[in-house]
Amino acid sequence: MKGLVVRNTGSWYTVRTDDGQLLDCKVKGNFRVKGIRSTNPVAVGDRVEVNSENWIVAIEDRRNYIIRKSINLSKQSHILAANVDQAFLIVTVSRPVTSTTFIDRFLASAEAYRVPVVLVFNKTDLLSDDERHYQEAMVNLYETIGYECRQISAETGEGVEELRPLLDGKITLLSGNSGVGKSTLINRLVPGANLRTADISDAHNTGMHTTTFSEMINLSPAIPKGDGDGSAGTPHPRRGYLIDTPGIKGFGTFDMEREELTSYFKEIFEFSKQCRFSDCTHTHEPGCAVLKAVEDHYIAQSRYQSYLSMLDDKDENKYREAY
Repeated sequence: MKGLVVRNTGSWYTVRTDDGQLLDCKVKGNFRVKGIRSTNPVAVGDRVEVNSENWIVAIEDRRNYIIRKSINLSKQSHILAANVDQAFLIVTVSRPVTSTTFIDRFLASAEAYRVPVVLVFNKTDLLSDDERHYQEAMVNLYETIGYECRQISAETGEGVEELRPLLDGKITLLSGNSGVGKSTLINRLVPGANLRTADISDAHNTGMHTTTFSEMINLSPAIPKGDGDGSAGTPHPRRGYLIDTPGIKGFGTFDMEREELTSYFKEIFEFSKQCRFSDCTHTHEPGCAVLKAVEDHYIAQSRYQSYLSMLDDKDENKYREAY
């Protein structure tokens, strides 16, 4: 039988079959997805085939996925989610600080796998005047590049309702550093979700993990039998899903060739068309339009530094840093 993976605990998977059953499934130890060396060959959002003994025996072709380098195994990847319509990257400029390098690495990876991203700046209620000015500058930067940005407070509810039209009818991955408020936001968006939340560590101003596994959450309650598709206990087909994932500290990029990297930074790619050399790396070459654009402030220094850091990812230890 076939179904959708709606939960991944790391050791087993919950599959919602096409006839509405919820099955706890395992994968064989030698199960692999062709072409991907991953710590989790099956991800939330995958369409899979399950045999009579609840073993996942096949995965349907993915239309996209979000992937990052495994923290513990440098030659392998970790897939955050598959077959998503978009990603919401939850960002905080304080308590904890989300670095622009982390943001840019996530955006570049999403570009590589054709996943649209909305940047959601959370905890606006906690910002000082200086922090608010900095957040506005970040929003201006990323909106100028072409990314949609929203400013909210999941704690107070400010701006949360304005997110609903963006979520309707879509499968949305929620990601971000530990402690940025993903669980609080989901509790606002999905009454009854009751996800556990935690305070920020005062000692280090960093987040503490409250979500320990990935899960697909219905954005609406189940519809009764005779409504919608006629089967009890199924989600409303137009409301969509959220995919909640554990908070991450670093975002090591995976399987990106140096010559492809330029195309994953929208504004750098546009200026690169004017470079003298077609194989320009935008680091030292004469006639480089990208370097000139950085010098003239048409490309933000923070974005260019993120690009350089990703060029350096051939250093096998670099991904381990908390970007």
